[in-house]
Amino acid sequence: MRPIITSLLDTDFYKFSMGQCYLHRFPNEQARWEFKSRTKGVKLGYLKPEIDEQLDYLCQLKLTQDELDYLSTIPWLSKDYIEWLEDLQLKRKYITVTDNDGELEIVAEGPQLKVFWFEIFVLEIVQELYMGDQEIDIRVAKKNLQDVIDKFNAATDAGIKFTLADFGARRRYSKLWQYKVVKEFAKQCKAFVGTSNVWLAKEFGIKPIGTFAHEMYAIAQGLENVPVRQAQKAVLDAWTQEYRGDLGIALSDNFGFNAFLKDFDKFYAKLFDGCRHDSGDPYKWGDMLIAHYKKLGIDPMTKTGCWSDSLDVDKAIDIAKYFDGKIKVSFGIGTFLTNNVGGKPLSMVMKVVETNGKPVVKLSDAPGKIMCKDEDYINYVKKVYEYKSIDEE
Repeated sequence: MRPIITSLLDTDFYKFSMGQCYLHRFPNEQARWEFKSRTKGVKLGYLKPEIDEQLDYLCQLKLTQDELDYLSTIPWLSKDYIEWLEDLQLKRKYITVTDNDGELEIVAEGPQLKVFWFEIFVLEIVQELYMGDQEIDIRVAKKNLQDVIDKFNAATDAGIKFTLADFGARRRYSKLWQYKVVKEFAKQCKAFVGTSNVWLAKEFGIKPIGTFAHEMYAIAQGLENVPVRQAQKAVLDAWTQEYRGDLGIALSDNFGFNAFLKDFDKFYAKLFDGCRHDSGDPYKWGDMLIAHYKKLGIDPMTKTGCWSDSLDVDKAIDIAKYFDGKIKVSFGIGTFLTNNVGGKPLSMVMKVVETNGKPVVKLSDAPGKIMCKDEDYINYVKKVYEYKSIDEE
């Protein structure tokens, strides 16, 4: 067996930033994570033996001293957290893989501080094993990569202002291909500012990118002393208290963007550097965000809109043109950067479905992405947040 994951740094940076927040703010929560493939008509149960082998190897890994020294250079990671990371080792007992009549089921359950790490590693492993069964023409892959870099550079040369980062670890064709992609973007692409993959950021001496993800909202929904309607504010409060102005991009769609804007008052709008779009109409989202800043008396050009939902090069450039001069524009691009090789990548996620034994839900502005199985809870959360997708307006 060739191990796919050979370093615990080979994950998204937000895992490390959220880990510190969990350690200091939510250290005792329990969580259940479930894997879901959104690719219809593809059964993945046959991968179970190989996934089991990969997880066995993953759970032997620890951060090396060189890796810990690198993490210590990141100013917003605290000394006590780095010391905690010295003992980090994923436990095999917390994750199970099942072939249920051809359907792949993966569940990670236990202390959130111990199980939340599995998400990105599982997605990297499943995608690479699945893509390994497809025949790929490397000449096509290299041409696609160069064409994308050339298009982004042409847009920059034309005066369109934007930055972009690689968000592709969970969707990549392979670890080696993501290495190639990030290497070429760092070398050639004028708008490229970094990668979410910590291992590659270390390898190439570029910036690790990432703040927090939907799972933070899932954990907040299960907190004993926090009403569900206060879960969104609980996350924003915990993050600002933990990082004091660093890592200042807020994820805006867990309960729908309309509900987010109701909570995102002048206090938060001034504290955070900007917001990230991850579902719903990207143009409507940006227009609403800009209007919200203006309503609060904040110049939108002092803030950043970060788009990260299903982007390709043409869509990103069109968004950048539309919002040029209205707000700072950045992109986090995943599948299109790291799996644009001519094959058919999986669409898949691994999400928190329970916190402390309670159901949790991600509503977002794409209702089809809901994984919660408790309809009563879904309807309750929609009611208390007065949920309405921006695409319904």
